Amino acid sequence: MDPFTPDPAAPGDGPGAGETRPEDRPARLAVGVVGAGRVGTALGAALARAGHRVAAAAAVSDRSRERVAERLPGAAVVTPQDAVAVADLVLLTVPDDALPELAAGLVAAGVDVTGKLVMHTSGRYGSAVLDPLTRAGALPLALHPVMTFTGRPDDVNRLTGISFGVTAPEPLRPVAEALVVEMGGEPVWITEERRPLYHAALAGGANHLVTLVVEAMDLLRTAGVGEPGRMLGPLLGAALDNALRLGIDGLTGPVARGDAGTVADHVAELGRVSPESRRAYIALARLTADRALGAGLLKPEAAERLLEVLAD
Repeated sequence: MDPFTPDPAAPGDGPGAGETRPEDRPARLAVGVVGAGRVGTALGAALARAGHRVAAAAAVSDRSRERVAERLPGAAVVTPQDAVAVADLVLLTVPDDALPELAAGLVAAGVDVTGKLVMHTSGRYGSAVLDPLTRAGALPLALHPVMTFTGRPDDVNRLTGISFGVTAPEPLRPVAEALVVEMGGEPVWITEERRPLYHAALAGGANHLVTLVVEAMDLLRTAGVGEPGRMLGPLLGAALDNALRLGIDGLTGPVARGDAGTVADHVAELGRVSPESRRAYIALARLTADRALGAGLLKPEAAERLLEVLAD
């Protein structure tokens, strides 16, 4: 039976008649996790909720073994080769740089992957990184959850409603998208050649946002603010909401107003307190001015004055 085909309703009367629990559905997939970190164990737990069976996980560190025990009860802790051997669906949830070597290494080790779904979660790569396994008979999937994982118990719940960047050979697209839906996510198709740009956008937005917030908090502490997080929370929350809803039209502040004098004061003070912050401020202010000019929010003469101030 196709594991993604709903079961026929069972006979019965009353509420819930004909319904089957996920774990009671026939032809569920046996899952093997290679890389029992935050992501691998969260996705494994999500697949278990959908009725699949996490049969085995490869875990090296004590913390990884603890995660398996906490999140994937019943999964055997085995070698990567054995995790693949017992699985119908293999999760390769290792760091990006380790993925090509792992794919090649499993083939070199002689592991039989014929007919197995092999899925990685790297944002950087599409399905082509799994080519050694594909040539050996595996069915490659790239499913990247667009979420940060902290290792806390709520990681699994955070999968609900998030986007997954999906890349796979076209015949496997329905299977890939079905797996995402089963984990509670929303599949978004990303072509192989656009995968690096897709990942750069996500990493730049999420990671640099953290850096900017931490930097702002440090500067506020230097300015004498005792609780910078409390001060920034409402402001940054509103700014993020404006950006997501309105795009560049949600921009406010001295650059959007063309207030070159204020920007000049900022640059001078940051140069005194933190040269690294000054460089970052100048780079982002230039980008902001360019975007504001392109959107018609900033007049050319105001942009010219700003860019003079921002000349490094």
